[in-house]
Amino acid sequence: MRRKPVRPVLVVIAHGSRDPRHAATVHALVERVRSLRPGLRVETGFLDFNIPSVQGVLESLAAEGVRDVVALPLLLTRAFHAKADIPAVLREAPPRLRIRQAEVLGPSPLLLSALERRLYEAGLSPADRSSTGVVLASAGSSDPEAIAVIADLARQWRRTGWRAVRCAFASAALPRTEDAVRELRELGCARVAVAPYVLAPGFLPDRIARGAAAADVLADVLGPAPEVARVLLERYEDASEKLTGWSSMSA
Repeated sequence: MRRKPVRPVLVVIAHGSRDPRHAATVHALVERVRSLRPGLRVETGFLDFNIPSVQGVLESLAAEGVRDVVALPLLLTRAFHAKADIPAVLREAPPRLRIRQAEVLGPSPLLLSALERRLYEAGLSPADRSSTGVVLASAGSSDPEAIAVIADLARQWRRTGWRAVRCAFASAALPRTEDAVRELRELGCARVAVAPYVLAPGFLPDRIARGAAAADVLADVLGPAPEVARVLLERYEDASEKLTGWSSMSA
């Protein structure tokens, strides 16, 4: 009888922050992932500021005898952390571990659904779409690939019926949130909403919020939205199948 592959442990890798809201939001998201996939072992490691560290989590797993790990960057775009920081940390992992780095979360149609969920929770309704301009506000990056992904996401979202959608960035790129809000006002939008394309609160999301002062609606961060948890599981399953041949079909 053929033996089933052992389900790899999912290690969610978050950036970390001095802001306690960041870690609390990451843990809430991980708990939602666990609720969607009972029996899947999910651990959380932070690159900086918070504990446990990614290295500490990996060393603990190796000491327990774990063999296979999917390391999932809790990132919305494939920029410096996904290309350099995280691979460097994983290269220092205990050699007994077989690790597959999963793809970052974005882009995904589910993330657009999560953005809309947050806008509706903030007070908009589907009937507001044709008269509302939306600022898609991200943390920002100096990586052209990451900026291009955000711009493409804004174009996709505009085609779903919003009056207009503009990108904005809290750092490293322009325009800023307040400039995008002003542009949408000048365009004649009846209302302007700001949708933070960020996963957890912190310094840069707070900067987005300040830039949204002149907007009519400010949505919450994506946080533990169910759509975000589903994207995590999709990325996990893709990486798991490449690592061990395990998939939800064989569980």
